[in-house]
Amino acid sequence: MDRRHAMGLMGAAAAGLAASADKLLAAEGDHDEHLQKCGKVCAMCAHTCHSCARHCQKLADGGKKEHMATLKMCAGCAELCQTSAKLCAWENSKMAALACDACAKACDECGAACEKFPDDKHMTECAKACRECAKSCREMIKMTSAAK
Repeated sequence: MDRRHAMGLMGAAAAGLAASADKLLAAEGDHDEHLQKCGKVCAMCAHTCHSCARHCQKLADGGKKEHMATLKMCAGCAELCQTSAKLCAWENSKMAALACDACAKACDECGAACEKFPDDKHMTECAKACRECAKSCREMIKMTSAAK
């Protein structure tokens, strides 16, 4: 093999490696993008759940004791959403996936509890935020497991 041919093969190999690296970086960028998006959705859901918990507290204080259960559900869900948001912001995909699994399950429960009060604006907003958050968490979990 002459020198020109060897140099050509090395150039082609370098170009192939560069293209592979670009694909890996693009996939990692998509992965980070999903973590960031999920973190934002979780943070918004935490805010909505905290607001709904305060609303339920006021209702319970006014004698509507059936709202004690949703108060506790919303408060707990908000905490899990906050934890998930923080881990997604740190781009800690392994821990974020664990937290988001719990968050999605909590959002399912909280959303179902709040949907039982369809005439209450706070609670319907909370249910909607929880459904969006659970969906975003599950999508992010799929992305992190696909990236492995």
